[in-house]
Amino acid sequence: MTFGPRFAPGYRPYVAKKSNTGLIVAVSIIGIVAVVGGLIAAVALTGGNSRHVADAGYSSAYPTETDSATTSEETTETTSSTEGTTTRETTSGRETPTSQTPSGPHSVAKTGDNPLFASPNFGLQNVSCSLSRWATDQASVTRFFQSGLTCLDAMWSKALGGADLPFESPKLAVPRSLSESSTPCGSGGTTTGVTPFYCPSNNTIYMPMDRIEIDVWGNHPGPYLSILAHEYGHHVQNMAGISDAYGEQRYDAGADSAVGLELSRRMELEAQCFSGMFLGSASVSGGSVDKNIYNEAWNAQDRGDDYARNGKRDHGSAKHNISWWQHGATTNRSQQCNTWTASSGDVS
Repeated sequence: MTFGPRFAPGYRPYVAKKSNTGLIVAVSIIGIVAVVGGLIAAVALTGGNSRHVADAGYSSAYPTETDSATTSEETTETTSSTEGTTTRETTSGRETPTSQTPSGPHSVAKTGDNPLFASPNFGLQNVSCSLSRWATDQASVTRFFQSGLTCLDAMWSKALGGADLPFESPKLAVPRSLSESSTPCGSGGTTTGVTPFYCPSNNTIYMPMDRIEIDVWGNHPGPYLSILAHEYGHHVQNMAGISDAYGEQRYDAGADSAVGLELSRRMELEAQCFSGMFLGSASVSGGSVDKNIYNEAWNAQDRGDDYARNGKRDHGSAKHNISWWQHGATTNRSQQCNTWTASSGDVS
């Protein structure tokens, strides 16, 4: 089989912006209603050992009428700016602090026109990864995923910073089974209950031992690393603000409507492309991600809605799961992973 070029052609590194007029501090009074989407991605068995469902859909806490309902208490607001502190005084005479816009980079609730895709030169630095040795016991699996997370952080923090987007490292949980963990995202919104997932509510990637298909992949680390990189792709979407925009759009369209399901496929196939970007970039850096690991990951992307147990087409066909991953691996450009501007036929 032809694996395609392994060269990841460059990147645009983070460059700290210079201020022309000194430090500008902007303080504004805002009311924030947070709509937190739950992202999940996975690899689930569907009967045979060679057919898989990658990712099991997107779970979102969509806004309800109560989210925007006003309270019956009438208030009068007074604002003071003494020593930079802003307060709100109610009719009861109590003063409560108001929310303030945080300084520094902030996420932008946009999909196709997100700053992450602003330049055709944005990509991942070719960081040399130092992975812990893979073995199938829980302690070794945890060390392997944690070392992979360290390398993912090193690459994506630069890419997000270069686009003036915030970065925070996600947490990692590797329980023997999900029943050992309490998560605000439940089982990740999956219908099968056998899939890893990313939970934005607590910024955690869950990789339960009974959900990563050790019986299928055995001692070949490439597939596991690509799964981790896919889940991390959802974390990148969350940091950039893509997740928020997607959640609103899917809610407006109807989660299981034709439009809603297509939005879900765009979300998942983008995470596939981000996973490919990471493996492609790391594989040319002289570290632990060598040709064997890269080729194992390349050949492990035959997954998607073709093998879904519930018949729901929310992740894309196997063909497109393969093609978007390989596209990311061979281009290493975030703009090339912008599924939101792709034709419907390319995300079916």
